[in-house]
Amino acid sequence: MYEEAIGIGVAGNFAGHLEQAGEASDFVDVEVADPEAPKGVFPFYVPGGGEHFLHTYPVSDSEIRLGSDDEKHQIEPEVALLCELGYDEGGRVSSITPLRAMAHNDCSIRREGAKKISEKKNWGPASKGTARSFVELDGLREGGALRTYRLGCWLRRGDELLEYGVDSPVESYSYFGQRLLDWLVDRLREQRDGGPLEDLSRWIEVAGRPARALISIGATRYTDLGECTFLERGDEVLVAVYDAERISKDALRELLGDPAASLPRGISLLRQRVV
Repeated sequence: MYEEAIGIGVAGNFAGHLEQAGEASDFVDVEVADPEAPKGVFPFYVPGGGEHFLHTYPVSDSEIRLGSDDEKHQIEPEVALLCELGYDEGGRVSSITPLRAMAHNDCSIRREGAKKISEKKNWGPASKGTARSFVELDGLREGGALRTYRLGCWLRRGDELLEYGVDSPVESYSYFGQRLLDWLVDRLREQRDGGPLEDLSRWIEVAGRPARALISIGATRYTDLGECTFLERGDEVLVAVYDAERISKDALRELLGDPAASLPRGISLLRQRVV
């Protein structure tokens, strides 16, 4: 569904996640003007062909294909936004307009010594996940379409359904709404190559200034189990962006326990088999 959209992720947009993921030290030398701000943005998919690993389309709504069995793979439950990109006369991004919000798994390899974030994010087809079901948006203002939505994540291993991510309000991201969009425009224009970050304006040029972007806006905190549990073949990943006014967390968990159950409206659900 997203092959023509450049894939971009936000690093460090939820307090405590980088520390739990063992990645906080990667950003020691990254300077940010606002201590609440995310650390930067990274590419996970660049359309347009070519030989670079980022040209491999990584998104699947049904499975996660593990890379080397010697490496640790971890779910990163996020909200992803399908956005329209606007450009100024100089060809630089000037606007970002969110169209839809979806449940997303920014699955990551905990790879020691990786120089760039992107090296942990795209190791081939089906190394990412984005739900087909979505929430229609009219922008991303606080108190808007996502005001009653929450983000939850579970891991099914054998007969057990285990809570993997801390269930959180979508609007509890450090940067959200117009502040996040303004920050993203600035980063897509001004971020330069350095440390774990890359020059996103260069990748946008490589992609031919795409009309759309799939932007994952940051992973929530892990539960104690999620922090130390890595994926195994045969697992099932479940990430849900759900309207808490329509269904409670406990009721949603009950439904997820039955793969054949039909889900009510107000849920974007990503369900992936680990292979």
